Amino acid sequence: MNSFFAGTSILYFLCCLALGILYAWLLYRGNKNLDRKLHYGLTALRVLAVTAIAWLLFSPLIKTLTYTLDKPVIIIGQDNSLSVGQVKAQGFDQILFERNLKILQDKLSDKYEVKTYNFGDSVAEGFNFGYQGKLTNGAAFFQKIRDEYTNRNVGAIVLATDGIFNGGGNPLYSINQINAPVYTVALGDSVPKRDVLISNVNYNNMVYLDDDFTIEVQVQAFQSDGEQTALTVSANGTKVAQQTVAINANAFVKTIPVKLHAGKTGVQQYTVQLGKLQNEITTRNNAYTFYVEVIDGRQKVLLAAAGPHPDLGILKDAIAMNKHYEAKLVLADDLSAVEPSKFDLIVLYQLPDAQQTSAPFLQKVIAAKKPLWYILGAQSNPNAFNQIQNQVNLSSANGSTQEVYADISNGFTSFNIAEEDKKQFTSFDPLICPFGRLTVNASVAAIFNQRVGKVSTQQPLMFFANENGLKTGYLMGEGLWRWKLSEPESQNEQSAVNDLISKTIQYLSVKDDRRRFKVFTSKPAYDENESIQFNGTLYNESYQPVNEPEVNLQVKNGAGKVFNYVFSKTENAYQLDAGIMPAGSYSYVASTSMGGQKFTATGSFYVNALIAEFQQTTANHQLLNTIARQTNGKLFMPADLIKIADEILRNDNIKTISYEDRKYNELINMKWLFAVIMLLLSMEWFLRKRNGEL
Repeated sequence: MNSFFAGTSILYFLCCLALGILYAWLLYRGNKNLDRKLHYGLTALRVLAVTAIAWLLFSPLIKTLTYTLDKPVIIIGQDNSLSVGQVKAQGFDQILFERNLKILQDKLSDKYEVKTYNFGDSVAEGFNFGYQGKLTNGAAFFQKIRDEYTNRNVGAIVLATDGIFNGGGNPLYSINQINAPVYTVALGDSVPKRDVLISNVNYNNMVYLDDDFTIEVQVQAFQSDGEQTALTVSANGTKVAQQTVAINANAFVKTIPVKLHAGKTGVQQYTVQLGKLQNEITTRNNAYTFYVEVIDGRQKVLLAAAGPHPDLGILKDAIAMNKHYEAKLVLADDLSAVEPSKFDLIVLYQLPDAQQTSAPFLQKVIAAKKPLWYILGAQSNPNAFNQIQNQVNLSSANGSTQEVYADISNGFTSFNIAEEDKKQFTSFDPLICPFGRLTVNASVAAIFNQRVGKVSTQQPLMFFANENGLKTGYLMGEGLWRWKLSEPESQNEQSAVNDLISKTIQYLSVKDDRRRFKVFTSKPAYDENESIQFNGTLYNESYQPVNEPEVNLQVKNGAGKVFNYVFSKTENAYQLDAGIMPAGSYSYVASTSMGGQKFTATGSFYVNALIAEFQQTTANHQLLNTIARQTNGKLFMPADLIKIADEILRNDNIKTISYEDRKYNELINMKWLFAVIMLLLSMEWFLRKRNGEL
């Protein structure tokens, strides 16, 4: 294709030249007045001008070649983590190492492009000998190289580390994507030292008040065979558990369960401590502090009835099976002394009753705006029932009743019922329901429909409604005790009736969060190298999100020191990056105002201390050797650091690469050619004018 292009270009040019010669010959062939030299000169000018103009009409391409030299890039990565700074091999000279690393950089800079980085829990440019990294993320270092030096001439990588990688995964799986030898520098000490440590603690971030919960403490020990140490657990500085750990091997690992009791609400600080051994290399890994949020999950349920009934015992026993719920049964005249606002859920069993003895109590119930569960029966007053709520209307005839069986209603999703339980409910004895026409709001969710004899109806038997975030339950019949007596005939160990009551209570008592101002952290617990992220939402009276007002935040640490922040505004909410904070527990108060009304939101979070750098004190030089061999590199000890430069210089594969850049440009784009053509024509015109040819 290139030869065809060249051949046709020459042919076009010869045609243009012939056209120029023909044009000049026709113009000057009969002119006898001009001097011979001038005649030839004018002819030549016309030939050149016409040839150039004709040649430009074919838009010929001009090929240009440029060459770019890409020097090899040598990347030096220096481990800036705590483990490198704390554990050193015998005879290691830190000052000499730092000086030699800079000498290596200068020596390589004469011939190569040298880039330096330090890495710990993050990657940064340049050397840093502060050794404050809480983690060692070698994978992030290699990811940085891949991101920034793709399609670059990376000649070699120098990696100075102890081989202890505890963040981001094993870098051994990342080096295959980088086509360059890795020369590793083995820092740290590969000889195990006498040490006892807590390598990990498994625990739940949140537990309920008065619960017993178990933590699992993984204890490790090196070069300590035959020793004993004391394992203690403290809660907010008070010792709550202690046991002796006998070490029976030089490489000792044991997971020890410790049972604790959550006796106080709020964020609780727990510290697991191991006793110090004599001549231990470090004691910074002997303690592990973590935080657990203890919440009071107990919900108070009021069972209100006009008189005793077997169903009330069934309800109370089922509620008591869940230790996070507390049921109180109140009957008849005692209802007047009860304050409904102190309960999370109120069960109105056949209230309002036919005798209207509970009218004052029901007025307080309605005013309290609490979730309700209505259970109707033979003693219910349908007319009074219709007046105190607007989701259901029961047109009853003279207080008569009927027996109604339960049919499962399809499409109920508020909570799940096991398939075997569904079969039981359809086979249970009937409930006693007030007879009459039942009209319900279209938005209710039915779990059971009514079946009269063998005739299934679409009238609900048990259903739920939700009005402005306030949940209400309805059971249109009494006789739960009949269902309970029917259960022994089944072979299921768990009670379907108890499960139904428990799930109903739980569903109704869970509160929908309708606060107009909410501020919360992205998660309840952070590591001390993570940024604390806050999110906030503010709603107007129509419960639409707005973010015009400014939102302020005060964060208080365990010592009482206060930090002030201002939220940034997003599209229709608020965000705040509070940065990294030291380990400890924190509380916060956010505040704003809108329409003359002040809003506040409170919460807490905690930051866990990172001790990963002290959980392994033995350097992993075998891993460094594997990395070097897999990449055709070599392992060096710190004393031979400068020799890496000679090794790189001898590597024939590390060389400058020349890149050829070939471009084709149209000749017509070269503006100076138009100036040449104009100059040729102008000269010809001037000479002809001067000699009287015009």
